[in-house]
Amino acid sequence: MAFIDTDNILTLLGQKVAPGESATINFNLAKLYTTSSVEIPVIVERSKKRGPVILITSGIHGDEINGVEIVRQLIAKKINRPKKGTVICIPVLNIFGFLDMKRAFPDGRDLNRVFPGNPRGSLASRFAYQFVKKILPIADYCLDFHTGGASRFNAAQIRIEPQNKIAAEFAAIFNAPFTLHSKTIPKSYRATCSRLGVPVLLFEGGKSKVSDKEIARVGVDGAIRFLNHLGMLRAAIEVPAIQEHSVLVEATRWMRAKYSGLMHVKVTCGQYISKGEHIATITDPYGKFRHPVNAPHDGYIINVNEASLVYQGDAIFNISTDKTTRHGKKEAEEEV
Repeated sequence: MAFIDTDNILTLLGQKVAPGESATINFNLAKLYTTSSVEIPVIVERSKKRGPVILITSGIHGDEINGVEIVRQLIAKKINRPKKGTVICIPVLNIFGFLDMKRAFPDGRDLNRVFPGNPRGSLASRFAYQFVKKILPIADYCLDFHTGGASRFNAAQIRIEPQNKIAAEFAAIFNAPFTLHSKTIPKSYRATCSRLGVPVLLFEGGKSKVSDKEIARVGVDGAIRFLNHLGMLRAAIEVPAIQEHSVLVEATRWMRAKYSGLMHVKVTCGQYISKGEHIATITDPYGKFRHPVNAPHDGYIINVNEASLVYQGDAIFNISTDKTTRHGKKEAEEEV
């Protein structure tokens, strides 16, 4: 189990970490067919001064490189060394998927759909159970970094539950380009944090198997602002200024391809588009047809399918549908 005693000594996975100490603790996940142990490094940085514990994770899906890069930078730049409290970083939760560049665990399960786990379940479920029992209880706050799946590129965004005022406050502090209202998925890590009463921010940005410098910058900057808000950021670390406030998106709708063929995207993810605007072209391989794809309504492009080839019915653009403006304020309804 994980806990901090009256002397401010942290016990995590059976190892004690005193105030002011650093430690890398191996979380024993499972064994390979060869009986070699698979271990996940848990990187702990503690201040001598008491304070909150923040748990920073990425790589729940093994092929989501951007999240791993964000947490790596937090460690490499010593941002994770707190002025007070404790920062625990786990750059790669799904080490199996990371090694094979696959989303799921070897048992085919999506780790982010089996929380809080089962000690007698599948490999992914057993891991989730051990994580929830042995690591998550120590956290006062969680930051979890994700990336768009397959060939889909996500605009940098924080996802929060509608009506969650605390999450909305923290999302504004993190200040990703977009803040999306997103219902919590059952059996996800976010759902388990919510059930345990642990505030969590879920960041999404970029696409799987690709490291994007701009997405990483947004993630690192947001984490710095969040640590600063909690009073945990050392004076040596500069807090990035907020240039534009996060745009709140309350609803989105996927646009689907009307034709099969080669897709040529004409716009960038995160761009504001107008109804009827030419945003892509779908062609055949033989130069016989060329079909324009026009925006069905005004909105921000939140997700782009960057696949070169699409089938009829494939989801190609996810576009905001509410009346959110570029400045994150609601447009006034027209008077009748």
